[in-house]
Amino acid sequence: MSIRTPVPTSRTTSSEPLATTSRGSRVPSASAAPASTPANAPTPATTTDAGGAPETTTARRPTLFTPAFTALALASLAYFTAVGMLIPALPRFVAGPLGGGNVAVGVVFGSFSVSAVLLRPVAGLYTDRRGRRPLMLAGTVLFAISVLAYPLAPTPAVLAAIRLLSGAGEALFFVGMVTTVTDLAPPQRRGEAMSLASLALYLGIGIGPVIAEATFTRLGFTAVWAMAAAAALVATGLVLRVPETRPVTAPGAELSSSAGRLIHPAGVLPGLVLLASIVGMAGFLAFVPLHVLDIGMTGSSGVLLTFAAVVVLIRSAGSRLPDVLGPGRAIRAALTLSVVGLVVVGAWHTPVGLASGAVVLAVGIALLTPSVFALAVADVPAEERGQVVATTSAFIDVAFGVGPFAMGLIAASMGRPAVFVAGAMIAGAGLVLVGATQLGRPRAVTPSPAAAAVPGGRPAHAESA
Repeated sequence: MSIRTPVPTSRTTSSEPLATTSRGSRVPSASAAPASTPANAPTPATTTDAGGAPETTTARRPTLFTPAFTALALASLAYFTAVGMLIPALPRFVAGPLGGGNVAVGVVFGSFSVSAVLLRPVAGLYTDRRGRRPLMLAGTVLFAISVLAYPLAPTPAVLAAIRLLSGAGEALFFVGMVTTVTDLAPPQRRGEAMSLASLALYLGIGIGPVIAEATFTRLGFTAVWAMAAAAALVATGLVLRVPETRPVTAPGAELSSSAGRLIHPAGVLPGLVLLASIVGMAGFLAFVPLHVLDIGMTGSSGVLLTFAAVVVLIRSAGSRLPDVLGPGRAIRAALTLSVVGLVVVGAWHTPVGLASGAVVLAVGIALLTPSVFALAVADVPAEERGQVVATTSAFIDVAFGVGPFAMGLIAASMGRPAVFVAGAMIAGAGLVLVGATQLGRPRAVTPSPAAAAVPGGRPAHAESA
């Protein structure tokens, strides 16, 4: 029979040893219990068995699939299905009715990210001070309005200008959505939550192109824009079912030195890692619809659907991988797979080569984003999560903005296969950056006297590499 004894808690003092987190910040070691525990965290309890030996039991994992989380995931699915409809339609609309070339395709595709990268930092500050839901509502509505204006564009330049509004809508929605996910998720299931929530993005870019290609071949491009706007408005309705999750800061509470900054330092290094991988993916998405024609295929929907299906499989069946592997190890594996996948697409100019490279790239992308965001927000206060998410995700906009434009120049001068090889080289540079900065790797800490006194006591690590 076990006898339950209470677990003492104490406040951390300056004399207690500190552990180093994966980004180098200093936190109390395992010997110092936190002053407060999240309401949705499991409650550990220390017991003694009949022989007096200590035992530790932990309550079941806290619930992740709440009605709010489900509504948010469905809203994301509707929104990203709208975004997915634009992937095959925009390049053909620019190259066809608007008469643009490779560079014009890259500019139109990438202009979306110019406004997004400028607006995200402001969106992060707003969501931490005023709320997450208003950003999501404004973002979906603005995106819908901008897409309805696409058929009014007489030239690629005008369409690129209209796409600035689409980028603003995406910035607002994405910052609000990802921050809400981190609020709703229990800390120990945050990587899993990001994996599952981001399934909506890849389901959207898998389903959306199929809908778009079937639509513009029968009804024209205007019908695609109308359907995309309708999907965005469905997302608006679903967001209304998600409660506000912004934590309330007590009056006079002292904020950290990073609070209130447009660029939060905790999001910079994770953002650079995202940039390194997503530049290649941005080039892949921008030029695969045209590359398939070069290698004798009739459309890109099958390749994009396969890409999305692999991501969905990894992020559903393997949703716990970022938490099990640890963000650091998952990030390194993801960048390696991105390099291999893009090299295969760029070097093997056949439908089989394209499909094979797309599958490998998809596995890498599936692991990368949840791991990066879980690592970025791991050590920051809840009232600063929006700023960290905004800073980290701004690098996605830089990737989608600079990436397609730069890849358009490469395609124009060296051919489309060179786009994918260049993306692989940039992902490789990201892998070097991760190794040089030791991002995500735990550092050894000195166990406290209290930990050393417990039989089998071991120092805590911030996360598994």
